[in-house]
Amino acid sequence: MKTLVTLVLLICVLRHCTAAPVGPSAPQDGCCKGFNTTKIPIKRVKHVAETPSDCESQAIVITTCLKKFCIDPNMPFAKKQLALFEESPSKHGFNLKPCE
Repeated sequence: MKTLVTLVLLICVLRHCTAAPVGPSAPQDGCCKGFNTTKIPIKRVKHVAETPSDCESQAIVITTCLKKFCIDPNMPFAKKQLALFEESPSKHGFNLKPCE
């Protein structure tokens, strides 16, 4: 009985860890389906870029070690992070270390 309960719990934990849903703002095929309003600290940001011009809606994609965020290109913090990243990522404190 204990083995069965342990096995069921293990399966539940593994399913939960591997079935992380893609958020509505996560870029798919390089394009975004919606926007996220989370302000990401520069020290966590790995990369900043705009979506391709052929996407239906334009966005600024901010990538961290854990996730990609589609941010409304009219948000001031996103515009600033994009400009700083394009200027010099190392100079402005972006996270240039490899993800673990």
